[in-house]
Amino acid sequence: MQAMQKDTRQILRTGLGIFLTGAVAAALMLTAFGGIGHQGPHTNSGWLALMVAMGGLPTGTLTLALAIAKLMHDRRR
Repeated sequence: MQAMQKDTRQILRTGLGIFLTGAVAAALMLTAFGGIGHQGPHTNSGWLALMVAMGGLPTGTLTLALAIAKLMHDRRR
């Protein structure tokens, strides 16, 4: 079994970092920043956390999917 390639490790690390940033922002938006009502978050910090979560969660998910696909391809070689 081969060691993981350097670029695969970097993609995994980047995707995980982006995803976790979005997840933390979503959790903070729902708890510490006042929650969400019918018209959106209650505070400016909540709106900012919403924007970070909306950008980070999909981007992180896609980057992690790319990294996992690359990892599976590298293992088959």
